[in-house]
Amino acid sequence: MEQTTLTVKGMSCGHCVKAVEDSVGKLTGVESVSVNLDAGTVQVSHDATTADRKVIEETIEDQGYDVVQ
Repeated sequence: MEQTTLTVKGMSCGHCVKAVEDSVGKLTGVESVSVNLDAGTVQVSHDATTADRKVIEETIEDQGYDVVQ
């Protein structure tokens, strides 16, 4: 499993956490998702062959948040 930490802008509440964790957590190959609102980060444990970084970023952006490159 690969560990990826993304910096995400626009998350500010429990609804944001749930939206990101639920959507990314449903991706095939994702083992776990953890949002840290204070740090503005999302940490994902995933199989990079089935859920690569680009797919994870697109999923977060589809929820209305901005992934900082």
